[in-house]
Amino acid sequence: MSAADNFVMELQHPADVDVDCAAGRSERAKWLLNSPDPPPPLQELFTSIKDTVLPPPKSKKVLRPHNRCFFFLQGLFPILKWGRNYKATKFKNDFIAGLTLASLCIPQSIGYANLAKLDPQYGLYTSVVPPLIYALMGSSREIAIGPVAVISLLLSAMISKVIDPSIDPVNYTRFVFTVTFFTGTFQALFGFFRLGFLVDFLSHAAIVGFIGGAAIVIGLQQLKGLFGISHFTTKTDLVSVIGAVVKALHHHQWSPLNFVIGCSFLIFILITRFIGRRNKKLFWLPAIAPLTSVILSTTIVYLAKADKHGVKIVKHFKGGLNPISIHQLNFGSPYVGEAAKIGLICALIALTEAIAVGRSLASLKGYHLDGNKEMVAMGFMNVIGSFTSCYTATGSFSRSAVNFSAGCETVVSNIVMAITVLICLLLFTKLLYYTPLAILASIILSALPGLIDLNEAYNIWKVDKLDFIICIAAFFGVLFGSVEIGLLLAVFISFAKIILNSIKPSTEVLGRLPGTDIFCNMVQYPMASKISGILVVHINSGLLCFANANFIRERILNLVVDENGIEGGGLRVLVLDMTNVMNIDTSGIHAVEELQKKLISQGVELAVANPNWQVINKMKASKFIEKIGSGWIFQSVADAVNASVCLKMNVLNSC
Repeated sequence: MSAADNFVMELQHPADVDVDCAAGRSERAKWLLNSPDPPPPLQELFTSIKDTVLPPPKSKKVLRPHNRCFFFLQGLFPILKWGRNYKATKFKNDFIAGLTLASLCIPQSIGYANLAKLDPQYGLYTSVVPPLIYALMGSSREIAIGPVAVISLLLSAMISKVIDPSIDPVNYTRFVFTVTFFTGTFQALFGFFRLGFLVDFLSHAAIVGFIGGAAIVIGLQQLKGLFGISHFTTKTDLVSVIGAVVKALHHHQWSPLNFVIGCSFLIFILITRFIGRRNKKLFWLPAIAPLTSVILSTTIVYLAKADKHGVKIVKHFKGGLNPISIHQLNFGSPYVGEAAKIGLICALIALTEAIAVGRSLASLKGYHLDGNKEMVAMGFMNVIGSFTSCYTATGSFSRSAVNFSAGCETVVSNIVMAITVLICLLLFTKLLYYTPLAILASIILSALPGLIDLNEAYNIWKVDKLDFIICIAAFFGVLFGSVEIGLLLAVFISFAKIILNSIKPSTEVLGRLPGTDIFCNMVQYPMASKISGILVVHINSGLLCFANANFIRERILNLVVDENGIEGGGLRVLVLDMTNVMNIDTSGIHAVEELQKKLISQGVELAVANPNWQVINKMKASKFIEKIGSGWIFQSVADAVNASVCLKMNVLNSC
């Protein structure tokens, strides 16, 4: 069969069309070439900020000035929108959920403040102001705001290297407030400028490994309180902590009574949790178990005078309203750079934890959670929190799950919780004088198993081995190094993965599925067939830039050489499918120009199919369209192939 016969058979394909269809292709190409310019970066930035604080109205009617103001306030404070339809039946559920939350939050907050190496009242302060601010600005109905274990560990581990809390507790506390201010500022900026993608630099695998390693480190840190050890290491790695425990036990620098009290109530809390999981109606039992443990253990220590027999207690506990701490923020310190760095890390970790739990619970309730609005809300609550003696707060996994199980309807449950904690601060802090530190340690230890997700680590292993390496690196980095080393390892490997995929993206040869105009990867779909004299290449990269342009150009030229070797120099058209290419820089355009010159020298025409808005705009600005000719730009691969087939027929007819 001759080549002309092959072309005639190709033209009999349903996708091959007559002159009218060729005119249609030309018209579609004009739509592409004459598309308006994309908005400039400053306009995109302004629109992004506007959409964050002032969402577009559902109706297209022009709003009056006072309506615009109210609409703006609704965007910034969602409570103004849903609060108008709030009913007493919802408050009943929120009230019960709030009280349940408070019973869990009070002992946990005291324990987490101890973990952050702060006085106990700061944990309770952090459970008052941030939840109230979030209730005004947040959009999640189920998330419970307050101090959490991972952030408390981050603060103590990183700030202790700058200021030792045992030597200078006053400046340490001031530094914590300054870090909290920076954390809130970064979070608010991420939300305003829609920079939520920065949170994604900490991949899911990295977070699983980091939180798992941090949970073990937190657990090891609690051995100090559980054993009643007076002198303990300030380091967080596994070797140092185990060494400090062994040394204390060997020299009898521990109290057996602390261990007995702590283990007894730890077993009690774990038993109530087991019962709560077996019987969902008893969800409240594990929620009130920590507060019950605090009350019982404090009573026992007070009646038995156990503090005189080696049991370590909280002692003085300052109560009252949150004192103003704005004057304690220290921006003139030589360590302000360190405060900003720690604030940035805490902002990313806190947002990742909060948005993850918020979105998972929102999906169960069937509504969407706007990540950028959540960032703004959490940023403001931490900035205001730093002015009112609070340290970094975020959404808690364990307390949010309790809030959800308790049947909360709205964030009013956070308001109820905050008011309950405030009442505790005003009236009951003196009663906590005899609370044993071993109980706080047992409460924190009881919350840690939920942070170690072995099933998810196994799923990561099954799905992506490189992701599993990231997970393991974060886990062992935290466990045997420090929280910073664990994070750096995870981020470094994640970036290496991104760079590797960006520098060496794949290119696919496409073929047409029988009886259709669909072109797809011939390796994945062996039934797809090539069209004689035409090579369709798909670029599998979202960005054609300086990092990968030369690599992609060489890959395509190698495919052309291979194709000409198979067809004996019969290749006439290369169709470059740019569907996936979202943007291109000057290096990318230069590489495409060089590719076109090489192809022309070999007698092959270059056709560009489906370039993105940004791509076609930059091709026009660089005069590349003039060089290649507007007749070689197509809206789809099918248009490009059909036009190329017609070109081949014209060449054959002229011969």
